[in-house]
Amino acid sequence: MCQNHGVAYIKPGEVEIQEIEYPKLALGDRKCEHGVILKIVSTNICGSDQHMVRGRTTAPAGLVLGHEITGLVIEAGRDVEFIKVGDLVSVPFNIACGRCRNCKEGKTGICLNVNPSRPGAAYGYVDMGGWVGGQAEYVMVPYADFNLLKFPDKDQAMAKIKDLTLLSDIFPTGFHGAVTAGVGPGSIVYVAGAGPVGLACAASCHLLGAAVVIVGDMIPERLAQAASFGCEVIDLTKDTPLEQAIAEIVGVPEVDCFVDCVGFEARGHGAHAVEERPATVLNTAMAVTRAGGAIGIPGLYVTGDPGARDTAAKEGSLSIRIGLGWAKSHSFYTGQCPVMKYHRNLMNAILWDKIQIAKAVNVEVISLQDAPRGYADFDKGAAKKFVIDPHGMIV
Repeated sequence: MCQNHGVAYIKPGEVEIQEIEYPKLALGDRKCEHGVILKIVSTNICGSDQHMVRGRTTAPAGLVLGHEITGLVIEAGRDVEFIKVGDLVSVPFNIACGRCRNCKEGKTGICLNVNPSRPGAAYGYVDMGGWVGGQAEYVMVPYADFNLLKFPDKDQAMAKIKDLTLLSDIFPTGFHGAVTAGVGPGSIVYVAGAGPVGLACAASCHLLGAAVVIVGDMIPERLAQAASFGCEVIDLTKDTPLEQAIAEIVGVPEVDCFVDCVGFEARGHGAHAVEERPATVLNTAMAVTRAGGAIGIPGLYVTGDPGARDTAAKEGSLSIRIGLGWAKSHSFYTGQCPVMKYHRNLMNAILWDKIQIAKAVNVEVISLQDAPRGYADFDKGAAKKFVIDPHGMIV
């Protein structure tokens, strides 16, 4: 039997490459005839993974990480009809059965059948159903006909694999944040955070026709990366109030659309930039979004944060000025991106050269053995997206 290796969470600040079990077409003691086994071509380090590795979740030691997966089908169950051995496919990070009420309504991020503890599941993530992660050499994917996006031409796809690998999560998630914030032709948009999702969101805003895309962050390299593809940028370590900084760019202290690509590990602004203030981005969103505007929240907020500073935040309870948002008739959209809602069209945008998403998020390809270094660099604020190539297939 082939060996398999994966990236395992050991303890806060530490991941390790371990030999792990080769995947089987099985769900517990039951044969998984609707599943496939993939030889992984590329898998990515996500900011959501960093929350676990920093010790900010209840992730158990030994959890095999990774929910952004692209791979070759090498084995298929008896009931898989439309995906074939040899197909090159993108795997949505949401695991969805395709049969429940939510899946049939297109809400694949909150499938009701794939996680016994709550709606929604993902590979290699705490409290998301116990599915083995994909930062590995091989992985099993269930409900293959429903979940997988087959690339129409394998050679064409491999030529653009650095872009296409982002279809499993980061590109659709950034796009979803922009769509739910109401971004369209002529919009003035503020994107909070210039990490990989924030950069993907900013690029998506351009794709959707935004007139001005403003990106705020505290790390100069990330701000420079956002500026490299036409974004206006704001350094949040400076004392200038955000409303004033926005007004200096667009003439008024407000935006049409706001996207939170930071989540619960947010810090304060200006003199408070060194302090963790988890409600900062949400309260800022309500302050600077125009009356009647919309706020997309793809940034992660958790129900359990053992590293939080206060008791309320440990349970995901934040001090939110909801009265301000109510008074301004804001629309709020939260939750996991339903990747399948977007990934086919975004694939076409990549294949037809309408967007260079890998360039926007500054992809760096690393080996599986180099994954611990990728995690460390990401945690230091590197302005790039780390893509793991387990088999040396990306050139």
